[in-house]
Amino acid sequence: MRILAIDHGEKRIGIALSDPTGAIASPLTVLHHISRPLDVARVLEIARQHDVLRIIVGQSLDESGRPNAAGRRAVRFAQALQEQTDLPVELWDESLTTHDARAIRIALGLSRKRRAGHHDALAAAILLQSYLEARRSGQAGPTAPNRL
Repeated sequence: MRILAIDHGEKRIGIALSDPTGAIASPLTVLHHISRPLDVARVLEIARQHDVLRIIVGQSLDESGRPNAAGRRAVRFAQALQEQTDLPVELWDESLTTHDARAIRIALGLSRKRRAGHHDALAAAILLQSYLEARRSGQAGPTAPNRL
């Protein structure tokens, strides 16, 4: 079962995709934000092209576990997705995924120049891998997934 994950940002939307078995996440692409309706349409087209059966949207949380401003924007995006599709759409804690994406690029030994740029698709893959591992182990993961 293919699962698509979204790292939603104000300027860019990172997208990752699982393998057909739903075990391994890989970065797929980065979309540049245009407007919520157009962004939703583009994400759903990607989901259709890849026979996705579930969509995970990363949600930023504050220290108390409540959605921060970025997390609230992600919720609105997830709700807009859910209004346009019958696919299940879930929210998942994305805390530190961008930080982890930067750290991975450093650990890979990439030069500063090659590390520059956007980490959005890699952050989405980290988010998705977290979801897949929690699902595989039967645990709730960093936060319990929220079905919209």
